[in-house]
Amino acid sequence: MDEDDDIIEKEPWHKGPIKYIIGIFLLLLIVLWYFPTESIKLDPEPFLIPSIDDVMPSDFKLDNETIEIKQNKDFYSYIKPYDPTIKQIANKIATIACDGNQVCQSKAIYYFVRDNIEYVADPLGFEYVESPKEALYMKSSDCDGGTILLASLLGAIGVDYELVFIPSHVFLSIRLKSALKRYKIGEFVYLDWTCKDCKFGELPLDDKRYIKQ
Repeated sequence: MDEDDDIIEKEPWHKGPIKYIIGIFLLLLIVLWYFPTESIKLDPEPFLIPSIDDVMPSDFKLDNETIEIKQNKDFYSYIKPYDPTIKQIANKIATIACDGNQVCQSKAIYYFVRDNIEYVADPLGFEYVESPKEALYMKSSDCDGGTILLASLLGAIGVDYELVFIPSHVFLSIRLKSALKRYKIGEFVYLDWTCKDCKFGELPLDDKRYIKQ
């Protein structure tokens, strides 16, 4: 027998089982890279939430407008998304906090109002509605004034909003198609800035029981 017959020819590495192992490994790397990247795109978080002083223009002036509130729809007259100062402030919050994603910008504006506006109730039996500029200037408001500010700022970046009235309280619902389902109840994202522990899309139980699931 020839000595060469005793030598078993080894199969090239690229034709053996190792090619499958390498293929699976590369596939796992692609999956691990892709899904975190996609989740960041779908559910971006603000980089930084500015303070009121960070975004207030140097020429800021209060309005002297007073609107008589006779019914709930009258509150909408206070919402000012097209006011140049409100637009400027909303754009500045969005620019400081995010990179152009509307979900991220909406989160930033919600957290801006939640964290910078102190909740102060009106005196018992007295209803006073702060304008958006007044709430910013005073850095405080009751539920309706702060919600009007939130609606004004969100409206200034193109978000559709609706006031939600429940007994002795008002908060906000917005339409944000690109937001994940976990932030929504039905088609809407609900925001209550007076709940200082609530994250974007969360509601306290006292609010939630009035929302149709």
